[in-house]
Amino acid sequence: MKLINYPVGSTFGLNDIPDSVTAVGFEVENHENVSEKTDGYVFRRELLREILNYLRAPNGDAFFLSGPTGSGKTSGVTETLARLNWPCQEITANGRFEFQQLVGQFKLVSRNPGDPPHMEYVYGMLPIAMKYGHVLLINEIDLIDPAEISGLNDIIEGSPLVIPENAGEVIHPHPMFRIIATGNSNGAGDNSGLYRGVMAQNIAFMDRFLISNVGYIGPEAEEEILSKSVKKMPKKLRTKLVEVANAIRKQFLGESGTGMDGQLAVTMSTRTLVRWAILAMDFRQHPTPLQYAMDLSLTNRAAPEEAEAIRQIASGILGDQWLGTRPKGG
Repeated sequence: MKLINYPVGSTFGLNDIPDSVTAVGFEVENHENVSEKTDGYVFRRELLREILNYLRAPNGDAFFLSGPTGSGKTSGVTETLARLNWPCQEITANGRFEFQQLVGQFKLVSRNPGDPPHMEYVYGMLPIAMKYGHVLLINEIDLIDPAEISGLNDIIEGSPLVIPENAGEVIHPHPMFRIIATGNSNGAGDNSGLYRGVMAQNIAFMDRFLISNVGYIGPEAEEEILSKSVKKMPKKLRTKLVEVANAIRKQFLGESGTGMDGQLAVTMSTRTLVRWAILAMDFRQHPTPLQYAMDLSLTNRAAPEEAEAIRQIASGILGDQWLGTRPKGG
């Protein structure tokens, strides 16, 4: 695949950045491993700068994005790669994850439907990414047993991958091969008790990562996202919904200072906020559309006392609108 430089300003919707500032990517289009772009996605400058800098020159490191659930860690990566036409091998980890899943294994395969199967070594995501210069994106990496994921240590530093099971095949890393991971912790474990299954990772493993702390997107950016997702919703109401979302997040993170901190095990991501706004417009003929949409979007999966706490937050901010004033528009 041919490399190409993309102008950062026009590529990522940052109109005040001149076209002379570029980011490296690939010329190929419609590659099966290139993520689809989300129309209207709003890039955060600092996060974008960090991702682009890593993609340009990893300097023997991997890249770790740490932050609370729904803060946009994965989407920040995939939306960036999509606009650079950079193929990505993406996997979400779990507590039973084994390093061999990344490498590959022998499987019974058929060349064509109906053909008799035969044993063949099938690459996992790691050798594919290494051979062809893709990004290996491991989500929720801090759920993995540190003894398993330590197999990446030498790979991060540029060593080849040796596959003994496949006749000792040696795969050298492509110059554009990158490793990016996301997690709800910073690799030191979860002291908040919010993320079950998170494990403290080996310090030698984490020493191989650049670490970016990704918080929730700012109010202005979220209002811009809502303006594109629910164009017919009045601006004042969009602003109130964003205010509700941030109040819920602060209580979830223990930062509200209201004495109610730590009582929420769920939070409102930008994705959930957009869902709430869209459903409020879809069900605007309902007697209490904002409450009904909130239940469908978030509170129906919360414990009863948490759902009530979230409703109190929304009621305090939205006032009469929460009690039944229908969203205008349409």
